[in-house]
Parts: sequence; C-alpha cells; structure tokens
Amino acid sequence: MTATQSPGTALTGEPVPRVVRINLSTAELYEHAIRAGEGIVAAEGPLVVRTGKHTGRSPEDKFIVREPSSEAKIWWGPVNRPISEEHYDRLRARLMDYVADRELYAQDCWIGAHPGHRRSLRVYTETAWASIFARNLFRRPPQDALAAFAPNFTIIDVPSFKADPATEGTRTETAILLHLERMEIVIVGTEYAGEIKKSAFTVMNYLLPDEGVLPMHSAVNVGEAGDTVVFFGLSGTGKTTLSADPERVLVGDDEHGWGDDGVFNFEGGCYAKTIRLSPMYEPDIFQTTRRFGTILENVDLDPRTRALDLDSDRITENTRGAYPLHFIGNASDTGMAGQPRNVVLLTADAFGVMPPISRLTHDQAQYHFISGYTAKLAGTEIGVREPKATFSACFGAPFTPRHPGEYAGMLAERLDRYGVQAWLVNTGWTGGPYGIGQRMNIDHTRSMVRAALNGQLDGVETVEDPIFGVAVPTSCPNVPPEFLQPRRTWPDGEGYDRQARQLAEMFAANFETYRDGVAPSVGEAGPRLRA
Repeated sequence: MTATQSPGTALTGEPVPRVVRINLSTAELYEHAIRAGEGIVAAEGPLVVRTGKHTGRSPEDKFIVREPSSEAKIWWGPVNRPISEEHYDRLRARLMDYVADRELYAQDCWIGAHPGHRRSLRVYTETAWASIFARNLFRRPPQDALAAFAPNFTIIDVPSFKADPATEGTRTETAILLHLERMEIVIVGTEYAGEIKKSAFTVMNYLLPDEGVLPMHSAVNVGEAGDTVVFFGLSGTGKTTLSADPERVLVGDDEHGWGDDGVFNFEGGCYAKTIRLSPMYEPDIFQTTRRFGTILENVDLDPRTRALDLDSDRITENTRGAYPLHFIGNASDTGMAGQPRNVVLLTADAFGVMPPISRLTHDQAQYHFISGYTAKLAGTEIGVREPKATFSACFGAPFTPRHPGEYAGMLAERLDRYGVQAWLVNTGWTGGPYGIGQRMNIDHTRSMVRAALNGQLDGVETVEDPIFGVAVPTSCPNVPPEFLQPRRTWPDGEGYDRQARQLAEMFAANFETYRDGVAPSVGEAGPRLRA
C-alpha cells in the first residue's frame, strides 16, 4: 500500500519528496494515473499515455559522469559524452530541492534473471504510469525479498524538471545522466519511458564484462530440443517479432547476458513497437495490446469508444507497448537458457541490396557485429522520419559504454568455444531501396529463420555474394528461390550493383575506426571493394 516515508539509499542526506509511494500494485497505479490525468484506459484494458515532444530516445542528451573509478573503462566520444561531477552535483542538488514538496513513486526491481549476476534496482518516477512501466519491464522480486531490499543502483526519473544547459553542462533541458561510481541515473526533461529501460541496460553493459558475461542487445528463444538462438539487432529490425515464435519458448526480446552456463534475460517484460501490428503475423504481441496492465505509448485511439488504431502514425511512427513477459503465452518462467547453437544478426537494409539470409563465418560474424549495420527506423530517435542507413557497433552503440572491440572479442570467443553457427538476416527492403522496393515479406523471413534453426539449410548449396562475400542459400522451404538472391529482385541489375558497391564502401569506411583492435582476418571478412 501507500508508504509515506523517506525512500532510503538514493536520497539519504538530501531533501526528500513529501510522499514516496513504494511498490504499489499495477491496479493501484492505474487508479493514481487516471486521477492525475496521465492516461486513458482503452476499450479492452491497456493504459494509453502520451510522452509529449519526446516520442523516442534522445541519445545526444545522454552523458556519463567522468570520475576516477570508471574513466579508464569508458569508450569516450560521440556515443559516451562526458559530464563533470561538478555539473552533475549541481543539477542533482537542484533536482532534490525540486522534488522536496512533490510525490514520487518507487518500484524495487531486479535486473538479470541469473542470481549470480543480477542487480537490485530502485526506480523513482514522477508519474504512476512510468512506475507501471518499471514493474512491467524489470524483474519483480518475490514479496519476501522486498522486506530487506537494498538497491545496487537507482534511477530517478522526473520529466517535468528541466536541466539548465548554461550552468549544468547539458546540451538541452533534457538530460540522461549516469554516475557509475554512485550507481545512480538521473533522467529529466523527457517523458519517454524507453530512457529508463535503456539507461539500466547501459549500466549492465558496463558491469558485466568484469564478471565474464557478454551483455547483448538481443532477443533469445529456445526450441523443443533445447536449441537456444540469440537474435542481435537494433530497434525495428525484428528482434521482438521473430523471437515471439509460437513454436519456441521466449526467453526475452531485447537484453541478455551470455555467461559460462548459458544466456539469461535482464528484463521481466517487453517493449514492443506496435505500429501496424498484425493479429495474423504477430498474434502473441498483438494480444498484449488488449490486456489490462499493458502501457501503450502514443498509440492512437477513438476518443469515444476508446478502440485502438494501431495503424495510425498520427502521433509518431514509434508507438510502443510495455507489458510483462508472462503476457506472452510461451514465455520462459526462469528467464534462462543453455548455450546457443545459433546466432542471428538482424539488419533492416534500406538500400535493398543485402541477401535476406546468409551463412557467416566466425570472422564475418565478428565483422558484422562490430559494424552493426541497419537502418534507423522512423520515430525511434528524435528527428528520424524515414529509414536512414547507419552503423551502430554491437547492434547497440548508444548503450555500449566500453569499446566495441571488447564486446566483439567476447562474442568471438563464445562462437568458437561452443561451435555456434552465425547467420545474417535482412528484414529491410528488397527489389529496390526504400521508397522504390518493398519491405521483406514476414512469412518468408520466418520461414528462412525457422529453416536455419531447424537445420534445414545445413546441406543446402550456397553461392558467395560477389560483393558482400557471404554464403547465400540457393533454396529454402516455403521461400521462392529468386527471393534469396537480391539482385534478381531488382528490375535494374546495374542499379543494384551501384547501390551494393556504395553500401560496401560505407562498410569499409566505418570499419576503419575499429580495424586496429581486431585480428586482420576479421578486417578482411567484410564486403569487397571492386568494380
């Protein structure tokens, strides 16, 4: 029930909120949210909220405090921008004064299903709906664990507070600040709840390599034979859709660790894109949008009937649903699985030239993991209104505090040690680039992925792509053969060649940043620059 007390560790010795409502249930938080006008209950039970001007992440407003304990481990640069402790302390002190006469919500959570590697997390939020978001996305400790709960790190999320760039070292009034020595995250000036989730992921990406665990921006599922697969990919590339396969058990859709005894989910929920969600092609995810307890961000609805319109992008293309993992019928109870047999690297190629599926050598897998090529999809970040080719190291550079070569080396070691087969799957465009070609058929993509995981492609003849150098199967069950060869889907073969060479040059230019930190064979495993 409602607790009126000091929240303890994170704010000790500082002005504290007038009321902190600790570990309220989802039903209680619904009531608070409705009374405060934070959202609308849709026809079938989900809570629909708006996130204001921020309908996606704001990566340029994320900063890491430069301090002695973590400074040498951070990959400083445009991804990990430094902010001084002086600026952090100034903003934080003003924030504590700001919340002194306000009410906050708090949720005590775990991040990490593996008991040997999980962390305790306390999330303070200004709104009740964001507290539901935290309950949905992180793992919920049993009741007996809450009595003596002590957080390893803390998130303080106060969207109505505005940073002062002139005196606090931020870029704008929005700021996502990580202090890795104090294990504290401050989020202000943005209502987009994805910042809560991804800042916690960044902390785990910083901590776990020192424990021999590879943190991964990935989905994981398991087949009936216990065959585990890892899906790497950025937002919008299909991690959630392809991992929510009714024929396999879902371990998680976005964040995992890979250690000596297998893989484990960091989270207890899913944060899925809902734009144009299909009850036919994505039935498990679709049904979560019809459930009490799901948070729907920026989804359009009829103001009278409260019926959802999942096809509408009136507010943003980046509409989202946040729901507990158990809303997916075939979700894992433990959040853990054995050593992977396959790794799938997902890309949404806006140029329309990469094969829909190809087999990778371990050197090629490391090359493409470091490259992290995809297209940023509309709405995922501020200012992105159409797919844009990009390279994001480890398929998650915004959440990668250490040098990408460190994570890539850990991946290569695991691929070799466990004999894991790696695949590259293009969920982007075919028959031409974005605006001319069409998006990959989801039925064909599912068929190709299932065939790869079930061993149906093991004996299939492959041809080497002349530019990308990968091994492309010549046939696949339930997929037209011409679909497998991207050049054959273009009406203009010479146009395909020009686009493919242009993308190859982009790969090469991007990889120069990392070449000195990898084996020569990895640098040679990329696309071929030739006429």
